[in-house]
Order: sequence, then structure tokens, then C-alpha cells
Amino acid sequence: MTKRRQVIGLVVSLAAVFAAAGVGSHFTARSVAGWYPTLAKPSWTPPGAVFAPVWTALYFLMALAAWLVWRKAGGLAAARLPLALFAVQLALNAAWSILFFGLRMPGLAFGELVLLWVAIAATLAAFRRVLPAAGLLLAPYLAWVTFAGALNFALWRLNG
Repeated sequence: MTKRRQVIGLVVSLAAVFAAAGVGSHFTARSVAGWYPTLAKPSWTPPGAVFAPVWTALYFLMALAAWLVWRKAGGLAAARLPLALFAVQLALNAAWSILFFGLRMPGLAFGELVLLWVAIAATLAAFRRVLPAAGLLLAPYLAWVTFAGALNFALWRLNG
């Protein structure tokens, strides 16, 4: 695989991940200023300023992991299953923001987040089989979504 193709692959990976992030951000931004501050929150809710830097780092790690799997496998065809799982979890990631912030439905968002968690775990396992380091790059994402799930559940219960 040429250096040029590798660079293009990295750019495509970053663009896909940050496009999904942009969709989620669009729906999040509309509710963070109005609806979200009115919710009752558990004492362990992080300050709002924590979310953007954490998600930015996680999205970068996700893109890097996908690119490493694509590169190690030698292309899209050879990494079809792991990258398909990646695409599914990425779509579920964006959908969560639509459900929670856009539609303001924490209960439905929690159910969807359970599916997201399973998809991330499956992607991590598939990535690890191709390249162990790529699977490890998804571990912080899985941990954060575990925490986000607990927070989502608490918000649903406190405000439902």
C-alpha cells in the first residue's frame, strides 16, 4: 500500500468519524443551552466543559483505530466485517444524540445506548483480531459509553 493511499485512507477515516460527530453535535448544541440545563442531574454528572474535549479525543482514537485496521488488513475488502461493525456503531453513536438531545427522549436514548455499547464491544473484538492495538484504542470509548449509559439512565429516572 502506497504512502499516498495510506494518507488518503486516514483522511477518509477522520472525515467519516468527524462527520458523524458533527451530526451528533448539531442535535446536542440545540439542547445544551436550553433543555439539558433544566434536567435534574445526579451529583456525579461531569461539568459540561468536560464533554467536548473527551468526545474529540475519543473520536480521534476511533478514526485512528479504523484506519489502522484498514491499513493492516490491506484495504476495505479484507477488513469488511470489522469496518462494517465500525460503521454500525458510528451510526448508533450519532443516533443517540438525535434521540437524547434532538427528540429529548432519554428513555429511548438509553435503550439505543445499550445497542451502541454492544456494537462498540463487537467492533473492539473484531478490531483486536486484526490488530490488537486497534482494539485497545477503542477501550476508552467503551469505558466512556459505559459511564454515559449510567448517566443517561440516571437522567431518565430522575426526569421521567
